[in-house]
Amino acid sequence: MTRLTLAKGITAGLRRAMENDPKVLVMGEDVGRLGGVFRVTEGLQKDFGEDRVIDAPLAESGIVGTAIGLALRGYRPVVEIQFDGFIYPAFDHITSQVAKMYARSLGHTKLPMVIRVPCGGGIGAVEHHSESNEAYFLHSAGLKIVSCSNAEDSYWMIQQAIETDDPVMFFEPKRRYHERMEVDESAASAPRSLYEAVVAREGSHVTLACWGPMVKTCLQAAEAAAGDGISLEVIDLRGLNPLDTATLFASVRKTGRLVVVHEASSFMGFGAEIAAQVMNDCFYHLEAPVLRVAGYSIPYPASKLEEEFLPDLDRVLDGVDRALAY
Repeated sequence: MTRLTLAKGITAGLRRAMENDPKVLVMGEDVGRLGGVFRVTEGLQKDFGEDRVIDAPLAESGIVGTAIGLALRGYRPVVEIQFDGFIYPAFDHITSQVAKMYARSLGHTKLPMVIRVPCGGGIGAVEHHSESNEAYFLHSAGLKIVSCSNAEDSYWMIQQAIETDDPVMFFEPKRRYHERMEVDESAASAPRSLYEAVVAREGSHVTLACWGPMVKTCLQAAEAAAGDGISLEVIDLRGLNPLDTATLFASVRKTGRLVVVHEASSFMGFGAEIAAQVMNDCFYHLEAPVLRVAGYSIPYPASKLEEEFLPDLDRVLDGVDRALAY
């Protein structure tokens, strides 16, 4: 067992994938000599060379466009978008080409590429450096979307994403990069599939559905609620598309209540889709409406105000109280 941070879990996963398959490449701004802004790719260029760990120009559209061509030629590029707010210049490529290539070719052309997106707030960054924009891409059919929340998942999920023949968008919670846990790097395979949701904490009164940076917040809320005799079940969704509805629905049918928690603005966020699916499939098991605890529908605020914008323990517990009040 090795004690790794979430960031170094990704580093170790990338290293293992590159050792196992010479077609795996890493591309992005400052990923080589610097090792990335968050040092996620640190040491990879030294060990694998500049032909496989490529420092790209400051042009996200060019980075993703080049990766599309490489994937079409049989490589497995892993693209790093330096910050979530920098992804928009590449939005056309991702939604018009990456997402549609398989369908456009009637299944004859695969596009095995991974787009890594450091996401979310909580690090006191400047404008355009703290966003939760997964809903844009979840609406684009043809993309697989996953989000890790801890080092074990970051280590295994990045390898599984690279092995996938479909394009995968890999969302990484920036504010959890330095949190550590034990990871078994010697294991032959991952403990679960790439898109499988996990019951992070069992409970009986209310289900909290979350992913990425909000998993720790929800676990803290569950611990606090336990002191008042309230039992919260925390579901780490991990895979957003495809969504593991079986695990989610089983939890909701047990507890009868669901609060969806995410950093992104609540309006048209992914929580709305989760609520719709749960209402459709679990209606007769629900004791209360599905509630959402999320960011406000405003542009991401200045760093001094981000703690007011982001859902925290108190806001999650307030959502739980409202669910139990019905």
